[in-house]
Amino acid sequence: IEPIRRLPHIRDLVTDVSWYYEINQLIRPLKPKPMETDGIYRMQQKYIERIQEFHKCIEYFLCHNVCLVMRDQQVKEFASPSFLIRIASLTMYPLDTLNRLKELKDVFGIGNCNITKCCTEFCPEDITITDNAIIPLKEQVTGAFNDPLAWLWRSLTFVSK
Repeated sequence: IEPIRRLPHIRDLVTDVSWYYEINQLIRPLKPKPMETDGIYRMQQKYIERIQEFHKCIEYFLCHNVCLVMRDQQVKEFASPSFLIRIASLTMYPLDTLNRLKELKDVFGIGNCNITKCCTEFCPEDITITDNAIIPLKEQVTGAFNDPLAWLWRSLTFVSK
């Protein structure tokens, strides 16, 4: 037994988890679509079921410790599997209106994930972190920023804000 490797060691098995709270502050909260005219939000059950497993995350930090990107490579621009689960639950929520792809790429470093599935293997809640959260997010980021047709479309329709 040893303390979490990425986080600063205080003593014995105690680590400083303030980094966790700093990253947590960077995640923008849900911004839902306006309600229907009858005052009800409507969404399909399949979209709710898709993100339901993400809410089982107990933020145990085990995925942090086994993640090769965090543990061995010490990549500072990588948010960690548990934060990527949280962002996936917001991004895949059917009523959310925010586009978090640029943040995923630039702030949370999803491109640094090497898809070894260590986080999924060791998750005490059996969340399929890699297949159901990280890979779909990586596909969205890649499509938005590395797809030549998407780049061409953005350059033709660019409107400054």
